[in-house]
Amino acid sequence: MSEPATVVDATVEAAGALVLEAVETGLRRGGSIPQPALRRVIGDTDLRVFPLALGGNVFGWTAGSEDTSAILDRYQEAGGNFIDTADSYASGRSEHMIGSWMRHRRNRDSMVVATKIGKSEDFPGLGGSGIERAVDASLSRLGTDFIDLLYFHWDDLDVPLEESLAAAGRLIASGKVRHLAASNYAAERLLHARIMGGLYDAPRFVALQTHYNLVNRAPYESEYLDVVRGQQLAVMPYFALANGFLAGKYRTRDSVREGARGARAAKYLNRRGLRVLTALDEIAEHHSTSVATIALAWLLAKPGVVAPVASASRPEQVHDLVQAAHVQLSRHDVARLDRASE
Repeated sequence: MSEPATVVDATVEAAGALVLEAVETGLRRGGSIPQPALRRVIGDTDLRVFPLALGGNVFGWTAGSEDTSAILDRYQEAGGNFIDTADSYASGRSEHMIGSWMRHRRNRDSMVVATKIGKSEDFPGLGGSGIERAVDASLSRLGTDFIDLLYFHWDDLDVPLEESLAAAGRLIASGKVRHLAASNYAAERLLHARIMGGLYDAPRFVALQTHYNLVNRAPYESEYLDVVRGQQLAVMPYFALANGFLAGKYRTRDSVREGARGARAAKYLNRRGLRVLTALDEIAEHHSTSVATIALAWLLAKPGVVAPVASASRPEQVHDLVQAAHVQLSRHDVARLDRASE
């Protein structure tokens, strides 16, 4: 595995300012070994995170307990500290597995934990009392006293925003939640939430999860970017690898017939998608890395993006994900990928 970079580009936006920080990466039998690790700051908070959030959507689903622990170990050993999950992932098993891992590794204080509420069968929607009960349930599964970053998983148009924000405010005041974020909110609703926050002295969103990658650019770049800049939101793109398509896994019609992910990736298997893969192949060869790494590095070069969210079903897949934090794409590389994906 390549050593972490020691020189980083400091000319990034405030929402994703890069800092170098000595952290203890990896719990090894011989003791923890301090290594320099990349960190990006989430907005104007005190949360400093590795530039790749490890997605917990596969934990308890395609990754069992043993693989989940091994994946999390591999991620932390590589310098990672940012775990993304939700109360609806595997009906809560994802949170439970992450909590069990942190308890056994005794590393809760070195991790930044983000979870999402509002989609679970037990506590659907964003009503005030439901939010508070959902957070209590997540805290119990995670085995922790606080959640670093709480996302509203989906907007709830049946509940006044001020009610949802007020509930989050109570949770922040109690110390159960540190910061609030939004997932899958329309740009105009983000603006509305900021106005409501000001009127009712309620917490504001500091981060946004949205669907953004090389083959799905338009919504973020045309609808969200101005709002992200205006509100200094830290962006964590999900589906960062387009269901595996941008990892180069699906290149033929036969390949997309393999499983549910292949079926979802099939829509990208067209002239534009193949043009993107060709550009990724050539840039990856130049940097001696994988196409998945380059696809993630492209996201990290985009305005507002702090940490793409990507998951691994097997421990050996973690390397290509975290390596994106150590690849510095040139302006030519970024421009070429931009052109290929137009």
